[in-house]
Amino acid sequence: MTKYKSQGDKTRQSSKKTIRFGLIGTGMMAQEHIRNLKLIPNVEITSIMDPVDTSLDWAKQSLGDQSQKVTVHHNLDTMIDQASSDLDAVIIASPNHTHHDILLPLLKTDLHILCEKPLCTTILDAKDIVERVKNRKAVFWVGMEYRYMLPVAEFIDDIRKKKIGRLTRLSIIEHRFPFLKKVGDWNRFNRNSGGTMVEKCCHFFDLMRYITQSEPVRVFCSGGVDVNHLDERYNGEIPDIIDNSYSVVDFDNGIRVMLDLCMFAEGSEEQEELIAIGDKAKLSVTIPSGVKTLSHRVPVDAPKRIERQHVSVDADVLAAGSHHGATYYQLDSFIKAIRKEGTTEVTAEDGLKAIAMGVAAEISAREKRVVTIKEVFA
Repeated sequence: MTKYKSQGDKTRQSSKKTIRFGLIGTGMMAQEHIRNLKLIPNVEITSIMDPVDTSLDWAKQSLGDQSQKVTVHHNLDTMIDQASSDLDAVIIASPNHTHHDILLPLLKTDLHILCEKPLCTTILDAKDIVERVKNRKAVFWVGMEYRYMLPVAEFIDDIRKKKIGRLTRLSIIEHRFPFLKKVGDWNRFNRNSGGTMVEKCCHFFDLMRYITQSEPVRVFCSGGVDVNHLDERYNGEIPDIIDNSYSVVDFDNGIRVMLDLCMFAEGSEEQEELIAIGDKAKLSVTIPSGVKTLSHRVPVDAPKRIERQHVSVDADVLAAGSHHGATYYQLDSFIKAIRKEGTTEVTAEDGLKAIAMGVAAEISAREKRVVTIKEVFA
């Protein structure tokens, strides 16, 4: 991953060629992409597509004066028809269950593609996309923003530098607010989102693989629908998405990882905390405070050796989204890959494996048993 300075330096693109972007799906996450693309030089948003007029209006508001130069589409076919004349790259930010069908015609073009997580909602669909992406010359990138939070990136860099010695265990905690309302309420049901452990937690499962540099073997997840959305009804249906869980993942190099998710803890001071423990020290980082703490192992009766650092992020970047600046830095890396100044850092294969871990967790929570990754792929 591209290493960014902790002071939030905005890495600028060197090429003079303007990269023309299209947005497919213009809901909440698309607004974040629009705001961040506006911060990057030599980038232009030329096209937006969404079947819902309200969502298109939100995009126009985010675009501001630029909206007058943008072509608006209500369906993908017309957008693709005009792609050769006004598009170089697209960002897919539509509901999860639409990703596969949207990707099929796009993969027949030479457009560079960033597909928001999760890649798809099922293993079968994700495997299909992985096969179709093979040998494709244009960049294909899965949106895994959490890798690109500066405090998290520095946390990972410290692990790579062996500051904790040999990594033995990793914990990821997210205590946050419930899922927000989305157009058509698609995120209230597993059939549309893939389930919370896919929709939300694929971010964290991707981080697990990325940090441990290993592959998952088995997953045990204890989770339920205990607080959120219980009084909501959609055409008589009750939402079925998990709102809290504990997941334990065993990796093939012996590292154990735990994910603690609670989506009715909106009063928490910190939303995320990552903790890595090695044979020499413990390392933690918290979001949004951005405080990184290294605690060295010492004899019981010796003075504590604790090092703390605040990892700051540029104020404009923080203001452009809700992922602690990660969207900006991921887009910057995606654009570098398009310009051949960098490589594809989050592949379709990464997207598939994150989904597999999420699917295993969903099965585990429902059936109250350990699920192997081999079983999920069978």
